Amino acid sequence: MTIFFVASYVVTVALYERAGCGCPRHLTEGLASSDGTTVTIDIEDLQTVKGTLTGKVTITPGAELLDPVRHGLTEDLSIAVHSAVTPTKRTWTKGVVPGEFPVPLTISGNSAKWPFDHYQTGPITVDVVRGNATMPERMSVTFVDHIAGWKNEIVSDRDDGGPYRITLRRSPSTMAFGAVIVGVLISLALVGVIVANLTFLGWRKFQPPMTTWYAAMLFAVVPLRNALPDAPPIGSWIDVTVTLWVIVALVMAMMVFIFCWWRDLKPEPA
Repeated sequence: MTIFFVASYVVTVALYERAGCGCPRHLTEGLASSDGTTVTIDIEDLQTVKGTLTGKVTITPGAELLDPVRHGLTEDLSIAVHSAVTPTKRTWTKGVVPGEFPVPLTISGNSAKWPFDHYQTGPITVDVVRGNATMPERMSVTFVDHIAGWKNEIVSDRDDGGPYRITLRRSPSTMAFGAVIVGVLISLALVGVIVANLTFLGWRKFQPPMTTWYAAMLFAVVPLRNALPDAPPIGSWIDVTVTLWVIVALVMAMMVFIFCWWRDLKPEPA
């Protein structure tokens, strides 16, 4: 038991450190435009149920677009991010220093398949318009992954501007964490059933305080279920195959234990 615990702990921590810690990781290395302007999108949050991936867009103007004294723009600058939930466009006027802003990106996937669910964005492109230009310039983008518990990859049709498609899969550390929680839930049910059966068969004496132990285990099921990483929506396969039957097993075991109370602690005749 001790060896199993130590081995599980080491493997889970190693997987987390390797792929699930959410440490900044460059998925692509964008190229600067002819005037030195660069665009970076930090992937910061994933809402699997809502189907939204949130990114933070940062544009860094090249030296030709900045006033060397005031460090403001020498002309208007606009940026447009496509493949967003709502088309996103930002414009900074001459003299302003461009900032960063959030952008929600659409994703497709099925959260009910947790923890084997995976998601993919639509094609993502970023265009920049300078001054009075009528034609936007397609930008090469640097994507940086900040999402803990996910292993994300990007494919691009071209190296100089996309479109980019992000694929998101749960990291091995997240799946290992979920497996441990599921194992704990099943263990609660098994221990409760075994204790009830041993008491029913008379192999162990009935202990009245253990009725509160059953109640504590029963009330622990839902918090443990909600402790699953990115807790899946209610009614997903994990509830149908594990959570529901853990609750049923604990309730039946508690009923057997209560029967033993009725059988073994009959009042003495007056």
